[in-house]
Amino acid sequence: MTDLLHKVFAAHGGLDRWTSFEKVSATIASGGELWGMKGIKEDSTPRRVTADIRREWVSVAPAGNPDWRLTFTPERTVIEASDHSIIAERSHPRAAFANHTLNTPWDPLHRSYFTGYAMWTYLNTPFIMALPDFSVEEIAPWQEGDETWRVLRVTFPAAVESHCPVQEFYFGPDFLLRRHDYQVDVSGGFPAAQYVYDMVEADGIRFPAKRRAHPRRADGQPDRDRTYVRIDLSEYGMS
Repeated sequence: MTDLLHKVFAAHGGLDRWTSFEKVSATIASGGELWGMKGIKEDSTPRRVTADIRREWVSVAPAGNPDWRLTFTPERTVIEASDHSIIAERSHPRAAFANHTLNTPWDPLHRSYFTGYAMWTYLNTPFIMALPDFSVEEIAPWQEGDETWRVLRVTFPAAVESHCPVQEFYFGPDFLLRRHDYQVDVSGGFPAAQYVYDMVEADGIRFPAKRRAHPRRADGQPDRDRTYVRIDLSEYGMS
């Protein structure tokens, strides 16, 4: 691991402390332009999200109905009622995005898959970079106002579902996460720059309370006049 990555882990609470837990949870409320572009009514209902920290698994409740729960893995996305009856499910869900563009409508299972892999990535950042088969390298720094942000380029293993195989994470002088760049391959590969704000601490680990994903221009600058996705996060907890 790079020296920068060691400092990043320490700033966010420490890798040893992180790996003493099994799951991370948060309450989220989300919105933004993307949902309308996908034909989905924006819904800011608070949802409880739990992610495993060692394998790609996410649970979200409620999921479209107060009595329903979403469970995501790379192999299967399922929405179940409280009595465990299946409302909808899809095996090999990534294949359902073939030929999608930014404006291709999504059904509830498309959204569930996107939410599952995205929240697994976000809740596990930056400690995801210590998992097996992740490749990390430091690249040229980024100037943001009067701050210089150091940047880690992360290559995800093929077995892990996420926005795209190669993503970039920006860290401030305090080594805390500031920004996360990616392209959304399941929606035509549009480029995004996601900024994070208002770090909070839970069980000794530090997390952002706000995430805002903007279109990313060719020069790397965000288009702050537009927000594809906004997420407010609270009530973090480790277990």
